[in-house]
Amino acid sequence: MRSVTEPRARLVPLAGGSLPAWCDRFLAPPGSHDIFASRFWYETMLTHALPRGAQAVLALCGREESLMVPLLQAGRWGALVSPYSLEWHPLVATGHDAAQLHAAGRGFARLLRGQPPMRLDTLDADAPGLADMLEGLRSAGIAVRRYRHFGNWRQALAGGWDDYFEARPAALRNTISRKLRRAERRLRLDLVTAPGAALEAAISAYVAVRARSWKPEEPFPDFDAALLRAAAPRGLLRMGVLRREDGAPVAAQYWLLSGGRAALLKLAHDEASRADSPGTVLTALMIRHMVVRDQVSELDFGRGDDPYKRLWADERRQRIGVTLSDRWHPAGLMEWARHCVARGQARLSRGGL
Repeated sequence: MRSVTEPRARLVPLAGGSLPAWCDRFLAPPGSHDIFASRFWYETMLTHALPRGAQAVLALCGREESLMVPLLQAGRWGALVSPYSLEWHPLVATGHDAAQLHAAGRGFARLLRGQPPMRLDTLDADAPGLADMLEGLRSAGIAVRRYRHFGNWRQALAGGWDDYFEARPAALRNTISRKLRRAERRLRLDLVTAPGAALEAAISAYVAVRARSWKPEEPFPDFDAALLRAAAPRGLLRMGVLRREDGAPVAAQYWLLSGGRAALLKLAHDEASRADSPGTVLTALMIRHMVVRDQVSELDFGRGDDPYKRLWADERRQRIGVTLSDRWHPAGLMEWARHCVARGQARLSRGGL
């Protein structure tokens, strides 16, 4: 007979692009700082950013189902993320403590038995409940290996635009000052925050600018437009298009703003206009608007360590991943062996034993 204290877990497949209503006790509420754990984000991603043939699944873990782990099966199991996700973490139901989350981790371990290793990435190492879940997994015999995923640059804002601007490197300040004066004579800014004809024109402009930029093809070409159309009526969108006098766009970017956090999702500029630094000008104009008008408290510059980001932000955060392995599965055993070898080599390189 199964003990009443035995940890539990179950899988709930997702069909279509919506989440069941009961998910709201796990999801970040509207207006939250944690926009990438919101219904709006997940449903847009489910509809427009899943690989062909992939299956999205929710793992509900613990006797009280205190933890929901959004997963994606696309060849192998992993976190329900896309190339556009800036952050992901298991979702904790309100009112649950560390012991319950530890038990939920042990419940999650039941789903990993006899399975190849699972990777969960795009993780904030300090996400609520993550450490408790991972300890629960370890206590149930699952091998947990942490690895570095990508860098994320951010800037906390304690003052206004002038304070932020003066704290930037001198080279960036000089470029902004020179290029803004020239832009005021030759360029105009279209700032879009609401649905309608202006948004549709901005979407077309972004597509045109991106096609003339340095960027590779999008893995999910419909995602940006879908996200913009979903964000605008919710008041989350801040999109800017920089145009020449003849109306031709030379730079475009968009941010999501919620809970005082402004997150940069996409930006592009026309390489033919690079001498005018349209991307730098547009970024300065957008940040100035969000600091002065929206009074944001944090700027988030998204995925990766692009060199320009350290000019606009002071703090780098490391997003991580974890590999979860059942060492009784052949692939899990190989994964753990590779980890042990790599760890041993690292110790030798530091002069250890």
